[in-house]
Amino acid sequence: MTRDYHKPIEITALYEISKLLGSSLNLRQNLRGVMRTLSEYLDMKRGTVALRDNDEVSIIAAHGMSEEEIRRGRYRLGEGIIGQVAKHGSPIVIPNIGEEPLFLNKTGARQMIRKENIAFLCVPIKFKNEILGVLSVDRLFGAKGVSFEEDLRLLKIIASLVAQSVKLYREVEKEREAFLEEKESLRRQLKTKYRVESIIGQSDRMQEVYESIHRVAPSKANVLLRGESGTGKELAAKAIHYMSQRAKGPFIKFNCASIPEGLLESELFGHEKGAFTGAMTMRKGKFELAHGGTLFLDEIGDLPLSLQPKILRVLQEKEFERVGGERTIKVDVRLIAATSRNLEELVAAGKYREDLYYRLNVVPILLPSLRERKEDIPVLVEYFLKKYNEENEKSLTITPEVLNIFISYDWPGNVRELENTIERLVVMSRGSLVSPADLPMNIREQTFKARYAVQIKDALPSTIEDIERTKILEALKKTGGIQAKAARLLGLTARQIGYKMKKYNIQSAGPDLEI
Repeated sequence: MTRDYHKPIEITALYEISKLLGSSLNLRQNLRGVMRTLSEYLDMKRGTVALRDNDEVSIIAAHGMSEEEIRRGRYRLGEGIIGQVAKHGSPIVIPNIGEEPLFLNKTGARQMIRKENIAFLCVPIKFKNEILGVLSVDRLFGAKGVSFEEDLRLLKIIASLVAQSVKLYREVEKEREAFLEEKESLRRQLKTKYRVESIIGQSDRMQEVYESIHRVAPSKANVLLRGESGTGKELAAKAIHYMSQRAKGPFIKFNCASIPEGLLESELFGHEKGAFTGAMTMRKGKFELAHGGTLFLDEIGDLPLSLQPKILRVLQEKEFERVGGERTIKVDVRLIAATSRNLEELVAAGKYREDLYYRLNVVPILLPSLRERKEDIPVLVEYFLKKYNEENEKSLTITPEVLNIFISYDWPGNVRELENTIERLVVMSRGSLVSPADLPMNIREQTFKARYAVQIKDALPSTIEDIERTKILEALKKTGGIQAKAARLLGLTARQIGYKMKKYNIQSAGPDLEI
């Protein structure tokens, strides 16, 4: 009797195989399911799926074999029946494997090979013209009504479905590997970008900062970055993170002064659904998002007193609850805090918890203001000029006079103000050279006032001396050169006027004195 592969049982088998192959991206698991389906629906005693990898073919899924037997199922191209099919891409049918010398039984799964009447069918798994692997099955040929031709036709359909699944899986894996490689590349770039050497500065003050970052980064200690706004505290925090053992973990930053006090707790610790009006879904807070990595809390001095005990608890116990929640959440987070405020004064005034202050201030690092490291200004100017020239496709340069103005300016906004100034000059420039007239008004005004004050200070002593000498000469002229009378006229003693006459080299005391 001839089998028609369109019979309901075979159509059902193909339907089940299609579902299995599309059920997940776990290729091995899906192919094991295909082998089980062939056994259940189509009386297959034993079967394998072997995939090609360069010049080798390896069994990755099977039915009727042990794990050890599967591991032994490796073939070179052209070796044995499976190797032949994988190399040439043509099906092979062996009516009786006990009489076929090409059948190698490398897996050892057929110990009774000479006594069993087993037929072996092997078809290529092909996608278009690419041979991806081999599908093979054992059939008992002692039963009546077995048609190898129809079996091959059915196996080719199944192999075609498997080929599409294998091709899709490999494409997804290729994209996944490319994504992971890109992610790792970005991580390496970030690590390079935020290494200490990328914090611009050659001054002694900055060398001290670099040394502190290098020493603290590998540790687990909390760090408190101190310094004025714009000194580079966030850049230092990133450098510490990317030089630490947590570099592959998240770096989460949050400014404690950036949102209203009422929302701070939810931002830091998250909230449960329905915790308050508008809480439509559960939301994780910054501590939870930073698990396994680093949390950078900027402007920690602005943290309200009411929230400080919760911060202290998570630093001490490594646990917290979301707003509106009862479940305690454990976290592993390294904290780097930053502030431009005087925490000691806040503690003394009762506006900051002393125990929290000591928890934060384990390793303090002071970022110097730009006016405290003016020798770094030329290097910073060069760096920012190059950066924004490239971004804007320009070639702007500055005159030595402008550089001197930059060095003499106090930079209350520190490095951030300098960077913004350079960017503005590059963007707004019409020519290729920056002169003092192109500088922002605040820089020009402060520089002018500073220079004027210096000039006045330098000129004042000589001006006073000129006035004093003139007054003494006038008094002597009025008194006919009599020093005692001139001294009384000026409110001086005889000794004082004598000293000053000597100082100003007034030799003659006669009536012919010239003023």
